[in-house]
Amino acid sequence: MLSRRLLLGSAGAAALSGAASAQGAYPNRPVRLICPYPAGGATDVLTRILAEGLREQLGQPVVVENRSGAGGNIGVDAVAKSTPDGYVLGTAPVGNFVINPFLYRDMPYDPVRDLTAVSLTWEVPNVAVVAGKFVPAKSMSEFLAWAKAKPGGVVYGTSGVGTSAHLCSELLFKRAGVACTHVPFRSAAQVIPAMLSGDVDFAIDNLASYAGIIQQGQMTALGITTAQRWPTMPEIPTMAEAGVPDFVVTAWSALIGPAGLPAPIQERLATAVKNVAADAAVRQRFLTAGGQALATTPAGARARMDQERPMWKEMVELSGARME
Repeated sequence: MLSRRLLLGSAGAAALSGAASAQGAYPNRPVRLICPYPAGGATDVLTRILAEGLREQLGQPVVVENRSGAGGNIGVDAVAKSTPDGYVLGTAPVGNFVINPFLYRDMPYDPVRDLTAVSLTWEVPNVAVVAGKFVPAKSMSEFLAWAKAKPGGVVYGTSGVGTSAHLCSELLFKRAGVACTHVPFRSAAQVIPAMLSGDVDFAIDNLASYAGIIQQGQMTALGITTAQRWPTMPEIPTMAEAGVPDFVVTAWSALIGPAGLPAPIQERLATAVKNVAADAAVRQRFLTAGGQALATTPAGARARMDQERPMWKEMVELSGARME
């Protein structure tokens, strides 16, 4: 009888062990990747490039789902409230970590408490642009001189209140002593026609959104917000070269999951992102789309957030922006 009990116990333990092993084989079904911004925008385009790379690395479909609204908070909150099993992930730009907490009076999630930052995924510079048909400036110095002399100041467009585009614009004009009026749109796709029709004088927004229109010659690029010139558009001067020092600002993004995401899954995903970023063809696709592929450990992603939080807080306060 004792031998029979031992035999049955061993068989049961083996079965449980096998079930646990099967459950632990991550991933063994499709993964949802929530993009917190609309389809067709810079974040969406780069998210889809990342998703293709992750699919190759993980061996499972990675399905992009756009859930936009409230400056990305709706989509990121959906990730924060999901089950921490690695099957609901998201891409979260810098705003959702270190801008929105200072911008919104009520946040549906706490980026430190409710999210796991698995890895940085890409960074995108902002580029300062004008429509040459309406703004007679070929350089930043010419533009600022024109802007100071313009009755009533300049009108600038952005993809929304509190975005890096809004904060960068306010920083630039306050430093230069230029009177300005902010016109927020839903996305850069709406700002561009307004500029080409002369309703908006200026924009400084993600290169990913403006690269095509610059290359077509319909807009003049005055400066880019990176420390070095951008590889695919080396003709654009850095802001420092354009006469605006201490203006290195990039909009980075991270692969996120909910809090409590198990360490083995974090490591699996961080390794997958690292391999995606190491692929020369994928890196080129990111560059062509206006972004630069990144990869970090979860600790590295958190360190970047902690480092930049004071800077973005200051920029939000300087802008005076506040959202309900």
